[in-house]
Amino acid sequence: MVKVLISDKMSPNAARIFRARGIEVDEKPGMSKEELLACIGEYDGLAIRSATKVSDKVLKAAKNLKVVGRAGIGVDNVDVTAATEAGVCVMNTPFGNAITTAEHAIALLFSLARQIPTANASTHAGKWEKSRFMGVELYGKTLGIVGCGNIGSIVAERALGLSMKVVAYDPFLSAERAADLGVERVELDDLLARADFISFHTPLTDQTRGMLNKESIAKTKKGVRIVNCARGGLIVEADLKAALESGHVAGAAMDVFAEEPAENNILFGMENVVATPHLGASTLEAQENVAIQVAEQMSDFLLLGAVTNALNMASVTAEEAPRLKPYMALAQQLGSFAGQVTEHVLKKVLIEYQGHVAMLNTKPLTAVMLQGLLKPLLDSVNMVNAVVVAQQRNIDLTIATNERADPYQTAIRLTVTTEKRQRSVTGTLFADHHPRVVEINGIGIEAVLRPHMLLITNDDKPGLIGALGTTLAKGGVNIATFNLGRAAPGGDALALLEIDETLSDEVMKTVSGLDHVKQVKPLAFPG
Repeated sequence: MVKVLISDKMSPNAARIFRARGIEVDEKPGMSKEELLACIGEYDGLAIRSATKVSDKVLKAAKNLKVVGRAGIGVDNVDVTAATEAGVCVMNTPFGNAITTAEHAIALLFSLARQIPTANASTHAGKWEKSRFMGVELYGKTLGIVGCGNIGSIVAERALGLSMKVVAYDPFLSAERAADLGVERVELDDLLARADFISFHTPLTDQTRGMLNKESIAKTKKGVRIVNCARGGLIVEADLKAALESGHVAGAAMDVFAEEPAENNILFGMENVVATPHLGASTLEAQENVAIQVAEQMSDFLLLGAVTNALNMASVTAEEAPRLKPYMALAQQLGSFAGQVTEHVLKKVLIEYQGHVAMLNTKPLTAVMLQGLLKPLLDSVNMVNAVVVAQQRNIDLTIATNERADPYQTAIRLTVTTEKRQRSVTGTLFADHHPRVVEINGIGIEAVLRPHMLLITNDDKPGLIGALGTTLAKGGVNIATFNLGRAAPGGDALALLEIDETLSDEVMKTVSGLDHVKQVKPLAFPG
């Protein structure tokens, strides 16, 4: 019999669903690390919330484990890379707590505007400090929403109902979607300058980490109030503390912190800071929703092989898997390439399958390609929900297949259109399983994508290659491979380099300033 362990406190309905589907289930919340390691080898599935840490060590001990189901959206407590290497599917429930988290953000807005926590404490202490707690209205104020996805859009809807003006920054928010929501789409600097309140609803990625810092706070209006129900790492807490002490920031409401559990934090004890212990998803309804959802998803996976909301695998049958594996790697690389070089709002995506690949099941290839494309700014996107996320953001997706390919036997071309320009990248398989990029923006080139890459677009003029090599050498950067291509003599050209390490900001600045260089873009791909 299939066996599942529920290792965190969860709604009893989760266990009921497992048992109703014929799955044996043990409920053991509050186990120590040692206890989990001792018993995890017995189970096919592990259902968790945020307390259980699914580390590489746990995964190595889990010899029979097939799926980890996280009742909630965040998987910070799961080593997804190690799970993938171990062949363990990792699922989450990204939509079960959206309303609850959005409502908590609105609650923090009110608490911040009217100083409710400190007024409550003062009144309970027998004081009557009516004149001390002068608040501000939300009515007519401008709310800046950073990240207007599932949760952010709900916050926007609620704020509009309070007669607030809403401006939103989200690189993937289209003009059409903004109009549907009734918000004004703006760039981040514009949002910072105009907002009376700023609420964060964006995932924590390399691009968003520390996005509210000393420099960005200086761009905000004096008296701004900050709310964060997303991820603690979005805000540099020391910089926020300084701004609160100076009075530039009037107040902050924090549900998340850089380090959790946050038993000590530099913001604690400040009168103009409202703090809650990561309560965004803490309602009876949300807990019920995510528990039921994770039990149903895991049951479908273990009994039927169905994959829903998986973070590390696409929907692929056992028969298709061997043939699709190299194409999956190629599709992921092409999507990641395009995602890393795309800097404006996506409008259209065209995926062309040519030759042998056109005769295969291309749906998982499309999903993994879109995941790579959207991943740089949407950390929660995965191979299962990527198509849905694209649809929600009004990205026009077109799939074209042609069983003939020229000059290759098989090829995949990804073309993305933004508000500013169009880019394309084409790849193929060498010897049937080695991915290669063979064309970028219509320029022929042959390259293997490695962990540290550098894409340079330039005018085809003499001297650039020598100057580039010299600059990198002076910066202590070793070139592993050097791939060149050009549209025509003297025209547009590009270089795609594999280097041994990430460039420093200083070297990047020097390379960008070389004669004939138009753009320099560092790229990173799995090894």
